[in-house]
Amino acid sequence: MVTYVKGDIFKSPAQVLTNPVNCVGVMGKGLAFAFKNQFPGLFKDYKTRCDNNQVLPGQPYLWESETHQILNFPTKRHWRDKSVLQDIDEGLKFLAENYEQMGIQSLALPALGCGLGGLQWSEVQPLVEQYLGSIPDLDVYVYAPEKSLPEDKGSRSDKDNSAGAEDTFAAHP
Repeated sequence: MVTYVKGDIFKSPAQVLTNPVNCVGVMGKGLAFAFKNQFPGLFKDYKTRCDNNQVLPGQPYLWESETHQILNFPTKRHWRDKSVLQDIDEGLKFLAENYEQMGIQSLALPALGCGLGGLQWSEVQPLVEQYLGSIPDLDVYVYAPEKSLPEDKGSRSDKDNSAGAEDTFAAHP
């Protein structure tokens, strides 16, 4: 099930947080930079994988520490490039086909490729729904651009979680 959430992705109740990355080992801006600062071990592993050509478009991978699980999701081939919708499509398809093998039960997902990547959420959201929306045993918390969240106050509810209260919006298939 996909739920749209306003708030800080780092305070998500999800088991796994998603980090949008490029394939060349740079986390210099945006959300990836925040992940780099919060999880130095994540960056070290990611940089090594990039140096060995192991971070590829369409192939998100799970990084684990003793306390956190992060899904590095390639949204750009190079940090200078814009995101390519096909790479997001292939990555979401890969995730839908492999989430069980990765042991993922819940996932916090940003608007993949929509920040510095330059994609429009109106193009990415249908792919999120297509690949992840109908998986009954996967809870997906989507941190979409606020201007794109539903305006219907009737579908909005405050949700308490251990990290704090956040506004949520359930997706309707």
